[in-house]
Amino acid sequence: MVAKRFSYSTFLRGPSEVLPTLDNADVILERRDDENIILMRAERFEAGAAGLRIAARALATVARRDNALAEEVLAEELPWLTWLPDAERRECVRELLSQLLAGADTGELLPFARSLTSWRSTAVIWSDLQLARDLRGPFSGDGPEVSRPDGNT
Repeated sequence: MVAKRFSYSTFLRGPSEVLPTLDNADVILERRDDENIILMRAERFEAGAAGLRIAARALATVARRDNALAEEVLAEELPWLTWLPDAERRECVRELLSQLLAGADTGELLPFARSLTSWRSTAVIWSDLQLARDLRGPFSGDGPEVSRPDGNT
């Protein structure tokens, strides 16, 4: 689906200029000091949500029956999975699928997005062999002692 962009102020000044666009496209209202807002017809939203639920459940079923195949399918979309060690890759796939399934069922996809970002960051760390080695330890002590703040700030 195509999305058309309008400034939020254009929408506030004349919603009748913007709303007819919803017949053929979703609308992104761009705001300067806050996140953008998306307007769409309920039928398109519900169709997308239903499609996501079906796709998430289907992928979860594949993962239960053949975890290696689920990893392969996800690696097509998330090539950074190859940087994770085998055990971490399996944990990543399990967690992402669980979060995706829960999000598809509830409509709350932010936990999935956070997990995706977290795992991508972990994979990037693993891609730097020296950094990964340094972060595995061992670590000497707890680090330097830091004085207690005086409370006057």
